[in-house]
Amino acid sequence: MPGMKRAAPRPFPEPHCEENRSVSRTDPALLRGLTRTRPSRRTVLGASALAMVLSACGVRGQAAEELSGADFWEGKESSGKLSFANWPLYMDAERTQLKEFTEATGIEVDYDEAVAENKSFFGKVRPKLADGDSIGYDLMVLSTGVELTELMALNYLAPLDHMKMPNFDAYAGQRYKNATYDQGNRFTVPYASGITGIAYNPKYVDREITGIADLWDPEFKGKVGMMADAQEASNFALLLDGVEPGGSGKKDWEKAVSRLEEQREAGIVRRYYEQDYIQPLTNGDLWISMAWSGDVFQQNAEEGTELEFIVPEEGGTLWSDLMMIPYTAKNPVDAIMLMDFLYEPRIAAGLTEYINFIPPVPEAHQEIKEKAEAASGDEKEALEELADSPLVFPSDEDYTRLHDYVPLGAAELKEFTSMFLAVTQA
Repeated sequence: MPGMKRAAPRPFPEPHCEENRSVSRTDPALLRGLTRTRPSRRTVLGASALAMVLSACGVRGQAAEELSGADFWEGKESSGKLSFANWPLYMDAERTQLKEFTEATGIEVDYDEAVAENKSFFGKVRPKLADGDSIGYDLMVLSTGVELTELMALNYLAPLDHMKMPNFDAYAGQRYKNATYDQGNRFTVPYASGITGIAYNPKYVDREITGIADLWDPEFKGKVGMMADAQEASNFALLLDGVEPGGSGKKDWEKAVSRLEEQREAGIVRRYYEQDYIQPLTNGDLWISMAWSGDVFQQNAEEGTELEFIVPEEGGTLWSDLMMIPYTAKNPVDAIMLMDFLYEPRIAAGLTEYINFIPPVPEAHQEIKEKAEAASGDEKEALEELADSPLVFPSDEDYTRLHDYVPLGAAELKEFTSMFLAVTQA
């Protein structure tokens, strides 16, 4: 969101647990995670963050000295180890890609599923960063959004040396190379991405859904789900009026607030959701909702549902979970080597097989197609399902309709967020 919203992950049984559904040990769909429930990749601002935002006075904390890339990297060398903080269930239990990295480089990786939520993780590491101390991690994954804005504004991220990132230069999709939240990838590169679009249940909606305007249709009164997050809600209201979020200003925001108020006051919105919209959408409490692509793919694969997901004709948004190096990292050279390693197409494809989110490496698609052609049985079927999914591999046309989020500076953050949370948290 900007990456701003993640609820607590729903628990799921490991393949060997007794309570798990009966399945062959070689069931590739389960082993790779295609049918596993995993947390939405979106959580930053929810109801619990309202007090924080309304009481904030711009960016809080002690800023570090701004460093150029040359100053930061001068004299730094590989130490042969690094510590990596990531979200739960964002790499297979065997840590396959990390093992391959160690085999290729000799660098050992201490991997920790330490990021349960953007806000809480940032709250833990911010005091150490403010004091110039190591946070215990050389590489971390956080989402586009409020925390990223603060990290960059306070100079808490290492400026990346792109001379050390040949794979990123060669294989990263153009859509991921110059996003509004981090122009020129000065501090971040995507780990995985997803789409905020519209999902609907064809059991209850007997017409084709095409755009954001459908979320304002009185025909669906009381059956529409909207996101509680300020930026997610604002994005769709802006796009409804033909305004690109990344280029919007205060007058656009005011009009978008009015749009959302009209929708709410007409009784069209059933509720403003964090990530808990999928079950209501499945059982018919909701008929149509703002949704994240990965949630819909996983629900259909796991539960056999047939929820539909679209990129609205007015446009949707592309969010990313981003790899970044804290400026106090003890092993930054090893960290940037791992970042770049994950952009090798075969490696990126392996990650995609497990996590089912959009890879920032377009060539991963071909890698999975070729693997599907060589496979057989259940594995072939699962790989083909993955390769054919527009939720994991959006079309070129879909990408033309995907936008970045509103880029918020420190001075704008409080005002913007309070404006929209006044609607979604009312």
